Amino acid sequence: MSQEAPTPSARQTELLEAAYRYALAHGLADLSLRPLAEAIGSSPRVLLFLFESKDGLLRALLARARADELALLDRARQPESPSGLVPAVERLWTWLAATEHRPLLRLWAEAYTRSVVQPDGAWAGFARATVEDWLGVLAGFQPPAERDGEDGATRRTLALAVLRGALLDLLATDDDTRLTGAVEHQLALLNAGNTGS
Repeated sequence: MSQEAPTPSARQTELLEAAYRYALAHGLADLSLRPLAEAIGSSPRVLLFLFESKDGLLRALLARARADELALLDRARQPESPSGLVPAVERLWTWLAATEHRPLLRLWAEAYTRSVVQPDGAWAGFARATVEDWLGVLAGFQPPAERDGEDGATRRTLALAVLRGALLDLLATDDDTRLTGAVEHQLALLNAGNTGS
């Protein structure tokens, strides 16, 4: 019989939000409980009590980052926006390229890489889960005939590869003009390849 996860207390939620803001500013790679606790007005002992371990806190922070990531994907699903995979990817890229979103995206890139390099512990499954998240959302932008057709999965995988590759390049170079041009070029090719469906 499976047990439901306990509902977080108000204090746990408050500290998680403060820790998340700290992680956005400082990253997760060298996260140490003492400086984190001091910065958010708590203590290592309280954090360990509320999150059971440092890994438990990291898992909670990664879940919080995924929630933000899914929220951004949801914002691309505006009822008044043009439907289809290509317009959705254009909207997603505009959001990803915005300077104010770099802290979240740096945190995502760090967690994604750690999950690939250290597949056990707190990072376990993060990279795979975000791939599945994005592919699921991209599938929702495709009309049923495209989504369920032979090439539907290939087209959304290509769209995801373009977004992720451009995002990593953007985080390294801040060259949004070059990358926006490259994304638009690839989307034109993706759109042209769909004219027969």
